[in-house]
Amino acid sequence: MTKLKHLAASLSLFAVVGTVGVGDAFARDDRNTTVQDGIAVRPLSRLSKLVPAEQLNQAAAQQYTQMMSQAQQKGVLLPPSHPEVQRLRAIAKRIIPHTVRWNQDASQWQWQVNVIDSKDVNAFCMPGGRIGFFTGILTSLKLTDDEAAAVMGHEIAHALREHSREKMAKQGLTNAGARIGGALISGIFGIDPGITGTIASYGAQFAGLKFSRDDEREADLVGLDIAARAGYDPRAGIALWRKMAALDKRAPIELLSTHPGGENRIAIMEEHMNVLLPVYARTKGTTAAQLPPYRTNVALR
Repeated sequence: MTKLKHLAASLSLFAVVGTVGVGDAFARDDRNTTVQDGIAVRPLSRLSKLVPAEQLNQAAAQQYTQMMSQAQQKGVLLPPSHPEVQRLRAIAKRIIPHTVRWNQDASQWQWQVNVIDSKDVNAFCMPGGRIGFFTGILTSLKLTDDEAAAVMGHEIAHALREHSREKMAKQGLTNAGARIGGALISGIFGIDPGITGTIASYGAQFAGLKFSRDDEREADLVGLDIAARAGYDPRAGIALWRKMAALDKRAPIELLSTHPGGENRIAIMEEHMNVLLPVYARTKGTTAAQLPPYRTNVALR
């Protein structure tokens, strides 16, 4: 289980070859920020083009398969018949049709949703739509369907907006770094170094990536947008982050180490409820003014 956690925490060392020293020439141009249905987003970074999407998705697919295979061998991969797997796949089925409005390539992604039995309070979406949840985030936070949709939407949004791809390019890891990453995974899991070396040549650390404040803001709002369009209450995002903040006070959790929390992000969500709630209300055949208050399943301060 310890080895599995190491894999889950890093989601592998993918290295971007030959991008050292590119500087900020290909960085996002914040002057071209656009507003879509009340949500401001920056153009997809030109820097990310240094990491070929097809190769990255293939590498992510290989790693995701390996990760799930390892989990299955250790008896911690929940079967498709498990209620939590069925619940999350049902949520994903409703959300996925709304992803293409934020990234047209999502229509070609090979979406997958799996759940690993682990106390880790975490979830992820790898490039190409490969989603993973740990049971710890479901049980520790007692997530409602709306809150699970907020988590899933947030992680999917990082993939849609290519935040990882951009970050990988910025990191500019060298060939030597790629080989070290592959050797590390091989040493931990006993996987063929040739396989890990190939995977390592096309990526970066996924779960270890610390996204910028702008990336997190985009993921929050875009994630709530696609969840709201799927019929999930966007106010659940506020309840979710308050739950995580309360849990983190008792025992720091990994998700908040890579996804900065705080009242500021909650305030930004609240500021956008005027555009998110009407979207959600339309799926219920009503208006935002007529929606009942959002009720989570635990007391929040």
